[in-house]
Order: sequence, then C-alpha cells, then structure tokens
Amino acid sequence: MLSRFDDYPIHQTSEAIAHPASSDRNVYDRYWFNGYADDGEYYLGVGMAVYPHRDIIDCGFSFVRDGMQYAFHASARAPAERGESVCGPFRIDIVEPMLVTHFVLGPNETGIEADLTFTARTSPIEEGRQTMRQGARIIMDSTRFAQFGRWHGRIRYDGKELAVDAARTYGTKDRSWGIRPVGEPDAGAPARPGGNAPGVYFLWSPIHWKDRCTHFGLFERPDGTVWHFDGAVSPVYDASYQSIPLPEDPAVRHMKSGSGRVVYAKGTRQAKSAELTLVSPTGESEVIQLEPLLLHRMKGLGYMHHEWGHGRWKGELAMAGESWKCADADPLALDNLHIQQVMRARSGDREGIGVLEQLCIGPHAPSGFKEYFDGAS
Repeated sequence: MLSRFDDYPIHQTSEAIAHPASSDRNVYDRYWFNGYADDGEYYLGVGMAVYPHRDIIDCGFSFVRDGMQYAFHASARAPAERGESVCGPFRIDIVEPMLVTHFVLGPNETGIEADLTFTARTSPIEEGRQTMRQGARIIMDSTRFAQFGRWHGRIRYDGKELAVDAARTYGTKDRSWGIRPVGEPDAGAPARPGGNAPGVYFLWSPIHWKDRCTHFGLFERPDGTVWHFDGAVSPVYDASYQSIPLPEDPAVRHMKSGSGRVVYAKGTRQAKSAELTLVSPTGESEVIQLEPLLLHRMKGLGYMHHEWGHGRWKGELAMAGESWKCADADPLALDNLHIQQVMRARSGDREGIGVLEQLCIGPHAPSGFKEYFDGAS
C-alpha cells in the first residue's frame, strides 16, 4: 500500500512506508506532550497514537486546574496517509520538525477546546531502547525521544477560558514508536505459574531550569534492580529556537547512571517528596530534590482507562468528555496509579520546575510495597 511518504528516500525496509517492519498487532507510533505553569496552577496533557495493524488512531487532551481534572477522548479509523494526524476535532500539525508543533482541539460536544503551540527549548534527547518480555514474548520494544519546550495559546473548558503564556508555561514533547501493550488482552493460555508477574516500577522526570534542562527515567524490578536508565543534561536555547542544533545537540551530556528515592504519602503510591541522583560519565553526582505542587492522573490521556484505553476499536469516530474532583479519586484504584505530579525542583542554589511521572503496580521492595495495590504505611 503506497502513501505520499514513499516519494521520499526514507525507506528502512523493502516494504512501503505504510507497512510496519513488525507484524505484531501492537505496533504503535505516538505523540505525547505535557505542559504546566511554573507555579503549579495548571497542568495540560496531549496524546495521539496510530496503531497500523489495528487500523486505529486515538487521542486525548487532559487538563487540571482548581482541584478539577477534565479530559477529552476520541478514537477513529486510522487515516490511509500516516502524515494525517487528525482524529475528529483533534489535530496535531508539525509546523517545523523538532522545533514547533501546533495542537488544535476544535469545537465539539464535550465543551473542551484548545489551540496551543509547543516551541522547543532544547534539541531532542534520544532515550535508550526499552525492551520488556513477558515469558517468551516481547511486550514492549520502543524507541523514543524527549524534548523540552514552552507552550502558548488558549484552553476553553467548563465555560471558562485560560490564556496559556509561554513566559510561564513549560513542558515536554515525548515521541515514541515500536511495540507496547495496548488494546484488549490477546486470547490464549493464561500466564504460566511462577512466570513474570505483570508489575512495573517506572519513574520519569524532565525538569526545566533557567540555564539548562535535566532528564531522568528508570525502570526497576520488584527487588529494586534497575533494568533501564536514561539521564541527560541539556543546554537551552531561549534566545531563538532557530539556533537549536538538530537533530541532536553535541553539547548534551548523557549520564552514566542514576537513582530515584520516593517518599510516599500515607495510604497511596504517589510522592510526598522525591530525590533523584544523576551521575556523570566522570563520576560527579547531582542530587535533585522534588516537592509536589499538582497531581495529574494519566487516565485522562487514556492510560489504563477502563473505557478509553489505548488502541481499542470504538467505531469510525467516537468521542467523549469527562471531569472529576481530584480529591475524590481513589489513589489505589488501578486506573489511578499512573500519575504525573508537577514538581518544584531544587539542586544546590538552583530552582526549577518539572514533573515526576510514577507508575508502580505490584510489589516493590525499596518502596515497602508487598502486594499489587497496597499503599504506603
């Protein structure tokens, strides 16, 4: 099946561009963004993904302010042309690759609308390939890059309008592609007794500082062993995004190792405070202290959502909106465990703003969790 991209010299296999290299039905290609005010007043999230073998495109926009979280969800049949990032009233336009992205959520039945532009502050930072098996099968095999930037535009919700000012609204672009568990569970035999338990421990923390940005991410096994780590320190280019080196900045320093320690709020799996450590290739350590300002539940973007989970066929076009009081959400319910918290960051005399993403399901010895859904004591 040909597409317009086949007219460019970008092929990686003998197949047409529309044909993924893998036949796994969970192949995906995703845009994901967050944004937040520098004082924690609000948080916004944007997500869109295509699942070529499922013939689905889905998306979400989520927003937290004044103790409420609002979410827009949509799903449709995937467009034949992979460059058409449109799902009903939701659209993502790459204005300048790796520099400027325009997001629009037009008028729709939910009353949630947005017109926002993300402008890069750093070059993209490629993370290490993330591969996870469950028994003999690969369930995750992803490549991704993270990029720091600012937002400007407007959001309309609940009869209100918020002007999003680039001077105080920071965020991160996260592009990933490959294979990950999405959609309905596959049919077949149940997991073998004593096999790999479907638990996960994940921390991810991009942080903006005045003169640089730091990046941190890790996966751990239940005993606390780190099986994947990413860390980097990047210069920023606030004078002009046109001066950002592309596609990669040789001045980015990739870290040798790192660790994270979370102090959990009682009865939850969400941070009361956290401490991240980055270790440079030459052995110097930097410790970053994190203090929570605002909490966003990732189900607003479809993650572990009971109805709007990723990669599920909902028909030719379906959409819905929802909202809830943040304080009313059960912190230990499965669909509420995946979160991002806006964090005030401190390192020495530096002060920054960023997020700490947390996903902890199942036992994790360093955190004191022994069951799948127990909270901190």
